[in-house]
Amino acid sequence: MDAVLNIQATLPVGAAIAVGGPAIALGGLSLWFLKGYVSDHMRGPSNLPPLPEVPGVPLLGNLLQMKEKKPHKTFLKWAETYGPIYSIKAGYNSMVVLNSNEVAKEAMVTRYPSISTRKLSKALKILTCDKAMVAMSDYDEFHKTVKRHILTNVLGPNAQKRHRCHRDTMIENISNQFHAYSKNYPHGAVNFRKIFESELFGLAMKQALGKDVENLYVEELGTTLSREEIFRVLVLDPMEGAIEVDWRDFFPYLKWIPNRGFEKRLEQMHNRRMAVMNALIREQKIRIASGKEINCYLDYLLTEAKTLSNNEMTMLLWEAIIETSDTTLVTTEWAMYELAKDQKRQVVCSLLSSRNTLSLGFTGFEIYNTTLLSIQSGSSPLGN
Repeated sequence: MDAVLNIQATLPVGAAIAVGGPAIALGGLSLWFLKGYVSDHMRGPSNLPPLPEVPGVPLLGNLLQMKEKKPHKTFLKWAETYGPIYSIKAGYNSMVVLNSNEVAKEAMVTRYPSISTRKLSKALKILTCDKAMVAMSDYDEFHKTVKRHILTNVLGPNAQKRHRCHRDTMIENISNQFHAYSKNYPHGAVNFRKIFESELFGLAMKQALGKDVENLYVEELGTTLSREEIFRVLVLDPMEGAIEVDWRDFFPYLKWIPNRGFEKRLEQMHNRRMAVMNALIREQKIRIASGKEINCYLDYLLTEAKTLSNNEMTMLLWEAIIETSDTTLVTTEWAMYELAKDQKRQVVCSLLSSRNTLSLGFTGFEIYNTTLLSIQSGSSPLGN
């Protein structure tokens, strides 16, 4: 699972997008880690040299300098001046930016336990039910337990073998759609997102809950939702909500001032998501009660994770759905764009396509006859 939500700790407007999308899409080009909310009185004495600081303005810090819709570009520009490690101020909060593969790997792998405690933005606190998921939990016993669960049934090598049939079906569906589009529109640009989005969501539902869905009656909402509406409630709305900015996050001493419009939007988003997840789980519990077992995350959790509360189990299932549906989508879209625009890589694709297959190992599936496809160069998730 991509650690797409691992590092989005209270960013300014648009910055959380850099975690859910471009942070993954950057690949080996520019990887950063932000750890915020470090109070001066919490910092003990250190023999480490002081970090370079990006100059800002009083009270606001560097907030006015981070209005770029693609904040990774801002971070990269600062790295050229201040080096791969530097600090910034987001209002009251200090953040450390890591802007190279080497230092990011040391932080996220070698020294992860020492920097894993996070203070979340108001939006993320609501959407993660206060860290009730692997990606956003602190490095404690809960984190170790739920990480073990998701590795055992979703991400580990044995789990991947058990879920291979679902990925094979997805590969075939994607390949058929690409071939059909290439045949009907030989000179047209392919909207990769449209094709990947639906198939990845189907894969996510099968791995998490045992089956894809076409529609669902949600008792709490008193209505039947279509597959597209379920996708919006479980994936699109939460991703948009994750980048909602509550200005009080940057000025905690003003948190007594109400921001009811913001809180109402997030609470409604959270309630709709939980209502849909509960309806999905209830439907599968009826199947389980009938004696029919399926190799899926829900069946595993109900059997092996009895210490989890219902809320925690719901959040873990939702996490598996959103991170398969969104993070892998953005990564794959970016990878195909990069392949399409790079002449040298196109040569490699041509050689591989002579064997009728191109493997994208980091996304976990294969795309066939890639050289038959074209893509609009303006549709890059990174831009220019």
